[in-house]
Formats: sequence, C-alpha cells, structure tokens
Amino acid sequence: MTLNFTDTSMVDAEQSRWYAVDDGVMGGVSRSGFRVEKGLGCFCGEVSLENGGGFASVRREPDGFEQTLAHGQGIALRVRGDGRTYQLRLKNSALDEASAYRVVFTPKAHQWETLHVTWAQFEAVRRGTLLSSAPPLDPRTVHQLGFLIADRTAGPFRLEVAFIAPYEQDLHSQG
Repeated sequence: MTLNFTDTSMVDAEQSRWYAVDDGVMGGVSRSGFRVEKGLGCFCGEVSLENGGGFASVRREPDGFEQTLAHGQGIALRVRGDGRTYQLRLKNSALDEASAYRVVFTPKAHQWETLHVTWAQFEAVRRGTLLSSAPPLDPRTVHQLGFLIADRTAGPFRLEVAFIAPYEQDLHSQG
C-alpha cells in the first residue's frame, strides 16, 4: 500500500488526518500545516526563532497505513524540497510521547528525489537528543508518522511529498 495524494475523492479525508505540533507548545511562534494540493502533500509554513522557538512539525492520525510499512525493508518517499533539512519521524509504543524515531534528510531545492530509508537508519530522539539506550525501531509497532523541521533557520519552508510507501531491497537502486 502506498500513501499518495492523487485520489481526488480522498483529498479531504487525507488532509484532515494531518495536524501541526509546532513550537507554540513551548512559547514559540512558528506555524505549519499539511495540505493536499494538485496531487501532492505539502508540509509548509514558517519557522520563527522568536521566544525560544525554532521548530514546526506535522503528524498523521493513524488509519492502518502505518502497519503496511512493516512489509518492506524500510520506507520510500518521493519529495521535492527547498534545500532545507527535514526529518521523517515515526512514533511507536517503545518510546514515550515526547520521543520518536527519526531520519534526517536534505532534499535538493526544487528537484524531485526518491529517498529509500532502511529501518536501521532511524534513530531514537527525545527533543533533539539521541536516546542511545532505546531499542532499534521495530516497524511492526509504528503507529504514527510525521515530518519536522528544526534547522535553526527562520523563514518559510515547503516540502512536497508525492508518495510514502514501504520498499523492498530491490527498489533501493531506483531513484
């Protein structure tokens, strides 16, 4: 199963699954959102460093898609960025609510790229600090996915997502 944004009958349902968790939880004023437009998912907004802030994130409400990811060797995602650094974040039952497994990526500005991330590439973090004692990510326990930007750079950002899917090892060479 692939999460893509091209089915026009599902646009409202998919868009409503995503919600922002920005630095306002700690007094910051960054803002973000996730919208579905023209067959793409778009994580966009503006990062502000005011009031000790500096991050924006979105999370997707679970609907069973997360469990399909475990059928692959990792995750494939097709993205077009703006040259800024992002994180793909996964939550599971092994970590507390303030923690997640992440992989950091910096897509080239204005170019589509297909990234292939193995489960072993994900690292456990809590508020940006690595959790060295956390167990490796078990993809069978993933219950939420999301994106985060925390690159200590103020200003607008835009990450477009064409699809998110499990990938098998033989797809690793495709780009």
